[in-house]
Amino acid sequence: MLSADEILKYRIALTLLPEVGPVKAKTLVSYCGGVEEVFRNKKRQLEQIPGVGKIISESITNHDVFDRAEEEVDFIRKYKITPLFYLDADYPSRLKNCDDSPTMLYFKGNTDLNAKKIIAIVGTRNATDYGKQVCEKLIEGFAAYNITIVSGLAYGIDIAAHKIALNNNLPTVGVLAHGLDKIYPDNHKSTAEKMLANGGLLTEFMSQTNPDRENFPSRNRIVGGMVDAVIVVESALKGGALITADIAFGYNRDVFAVPGKVNDTHSQGCNHLISENKAALLESPEQFIKSLNWDIEEKKAKPNKQMVIFNDLKEEERILVELLQENGKLNIDSLILRSKLPVSKVSSSLLNLEFAGVLRSLPGKVYQLN
Repeated sequence: MLSADEILKYRIALTLLPEVGPVKAKTLVSYCGGVEEVFRNKKRQLEQIPGVGKIISESITNHDVFDRAEEEVDFIRKYKITPLFYLDADYPSRLKNCDDSPTMLYFKGNTDLNAKKIIAIVGTRNATDYGKQVCEKLIEGFAAYNITIVSGLAYGIDIAAHKIALNNNLPTVGVLAHGLDKIYPDNHKSTAEKMLANGGLLTEFMSQTNPDRENFPSRNRIVGGMVDAVIVVESALKGGALITADIAFGYNRDVFAVPGKVNDTHSQGCNHLISENKAALLESPEQFIKSLNWDIEEKKAKPNKQMVIFNDLKEEERILVELLQENGKLNIDSLILRSKLPVSKVSSSLLNLEFAGVLRSLPGKVYQLN
């Protein structure tokens, strides 16, 4: 029986094999019946697998990759990183359905990568004030729907999306083009650290991997694959945001683009996506929520919650709940005045409702339904 670290060593070793990408790695596991079995097979048997020739079979049977894999296992344990193999239950399920999804992911943070609502917001590194304002308007509109915001921690729209998500208490995940032993760009470290408490950092790259140019398209496919939809806020005709949008479109994800002036270089990419029917024109958070039918889900959920609330309420409790439903938040004086109930009845009823989890008290003796 292999230990957890031994199993992890085999999984990481699989990603280190020369000429073996995610698709071929999954083929090997499928034909051999498991990751360990890939390395236990004889060279002659491996050569029978489609796409595996002499060079790959030799690299597998030589076991040259194990030392580096063991080193990475030590790094993972030391820094409390969560490794995610593509067959693990916690691996992002949306991404798992993409043919070229990474064999391994490395995650540090505190959020569910399979949350009910996950979107990506991407754009140019040279964001304008307008682009940042659009990000703010969108994310503030998403706050009530508990949407996880994914982006690439890059300059411009990416970092703006992360920061605004944090300000609105929404989980936000940064997908990196390097290992978790560094943060690029360096001056985004403070934001990245805050994201660990409500969100996190995700990558397919091992430690000691630099943010080389060729890593960014690979990073973009993770962004485009792990979400329900991608929003492009600002983009030139070429750039990472358009690559992400194209990949997401190829994965049959919903793609949205914020339109701009015809002669504005920061909006040419967005306008192009819309004109090519690769993205829907996006004007407001309400439009986005409606397009994904998330408003219908909310409406379905609310009546059920209200039924639970009203099941066993006393008359005075029912009056207070109805007042809070109509007005959102009310302080205790307003509740006493509007309910026309004695002070003692209001106080005891509010306490009972709070204990029951129906409402919560806010600073200043203000009350709001849960």
